[in-house]
Amino acid sequence: MFIKSYDFIVKLMFMKRLDRILVLAALGLVVYTLLLSLLGPVVSSLLASRTYSNTGSVKAVGVGVYWDYDCTNAVGAFNWGMIEPGSSKNISCYIRNEGNHLVSLSMYASNWSPAEAIQFMTLAWDAEGKTLDIGSVVKATFTLEVSDSTEGIINFSFDVTIVGTG
Repeated sequence: MFIKSYDFIVKLMFMKRLDRILVLAALGLVVYTLLLSLLGPVVSSLLASRTYSNTGSVKAVGVGVYWDYDCTNAVGAFNWGMIEPGSSKNISCYIRNEGNHLVSLSMYASNWSPAEAIQFMTLAWDAEGKTLDIGSVVKATFTLEVSDSTEGIINFSFDVTIVGTG
């Protein structure tokens, strides 16, 4: 192997200058391509962090939560799918007052897993404080925002509780 390498170097020294430049450039390109193909996945896994979610359950107190306005398809869970750091995702559903008096809506998230996920994620919705008459329905959009500084979280879950008080 050493003799072949030595022969290559000797031949390279006696080549015309332009040929030598072309051979060295081609050799450099091959080495660069090999390094990129070997190190690329390692570097990208260190630099690109992705966050994946689990399905979180949805609990309702005093109201019903449905996927459709006609309130025939009840929501049991929100599946947030893949959410990358620095982005947000929306899920819409319909809330119906199933009690016998006027209610005011509120929502909270609990049981975050892992516990540190709450430091990097914010759940909000557009129906906070809305009032619903008996049997009335309102569309609610939930927004889960993930901080761009999220680190070390691959999977997460949490429970959403929607409360109608009145």
